[in-house]
Amino acid sequence: MATSGEFRVAVTKEDLVFAAAHFITLAGHRCEALHGHNYRVGVTLEGALDGASWFVVDFAAVKSIMRRLTSELDHHVLLPHDNPKLAVTTEGGSVHVAYDGEARYVFPVKDCIVLPIPNTTVEMLAQYLTGRLRRELASVGAARLRAIELEVEENFGQAAIYRETLD
Repeated sequence: MATSGEFRVAVTKEDLVFAAAHFITLAGHRCEALHGHNYRVGVTLEGALDGASWFVVDFAAVKSIMRRLTSELDHHVLLPHDNPKLAVTTEGGSVHVAYDGEARYVFPVKDCIVLPIPNTTVEMLAQYLTGRLRRELASVGAARLRAIELEVEENFGQAAIYRETLD
């Protein structure tokens, strides 16, 4: 009997977390106050089995990549580079953030991560992390993947899930 199908594998480890500060700009041209979350990340990957290993992707590779990515964000202020309402500039050892032309925050450079996203919402963080994961998995030969689904939870019961279908 011939069958066809694909597998879904998930990685949701207790150490795929990061604590970070952020703020977002909201509709109506409002900027919320700086605050923080203890984020949790989970990944689901879909694809065919590798004929030699009999797995979709090496769990060890996924965990290693995700631990490094979450560690990069851990204990930082997350700032969006591509937000039209914000100007994020570096002067000396400080990052200056202006909202709608008015100075708002000054942070030490070492405490900030400026991300290539328009807002530091969980949706944009999930999409950003998915892109990083996709590129890194491709570099380690995970060629049989069909989709990546990545969840970023900012609080219990509050999460965004981004799904990317691969060519």
